[in-house]
Amino acid sequence: MRAAPPAPEPQAAPESTAAPEPVLVREPVPAPEPVAVPEPVAAPAPAADDPEAEARRRWFADLLEEFRQTAVLVPLGDGPGPDGERGLLTADLGGVRFILAFSDGQALSRYALARGEYHREWAYQTILGARLLDVAVPAAGVPCGVALDCADGPDGVVFPPVRGVVPDEVAVDREQGGAW
Repeated sequence: MRAAPPAPEPQAAPESTAAPEPVLVREPVPAPEPVAVPEPVAAPAPAADDPEAEARRRWFADLLEEFRQTAVLVPLGDGPGPDGERGLLTADLGGVRFILAFSDGQALSRYALARGEYHREWAYQTILGARLLDVAVPAAGVPCGVALDCADGPDGVVFPPVRGVVPDEVAVDREQGGAW
């Protein structure tokens, strides 16, 4: 965290007989109007005989299973969590909240460096991937997924809030009548 610049030295006001300058009062800036998030458009389903699509599905399923069985580092955010304690670090993108998780200390360090916050202390919890997806995501109260190693560019992984990744009742692609 950068230190604040030093305060200017106080200077004596010059003596003057002129009238004081008017003080400008700034009116509060109104909050921006909420932006409507468009409904997601489903991508066309790949052909059942598309070997490349099937290979990608298998790769993601294997990756998801490995993530569910792995303990990851989850930094604590500044805001309160559901129990009044510090909540998990999240980022919102396109109307979806993502819990930020890191596979190891080096991945968390790369994230801190990318944010210019490498020298500050990062409090975190070690949480099993399955617990993040099955407990923390539904507790968010909004559409939520997990972003793993988000500072690692194409090596990072996003686990979106869809069926098969998060519980069906909080998936954004669920049948009508769910939590959102």
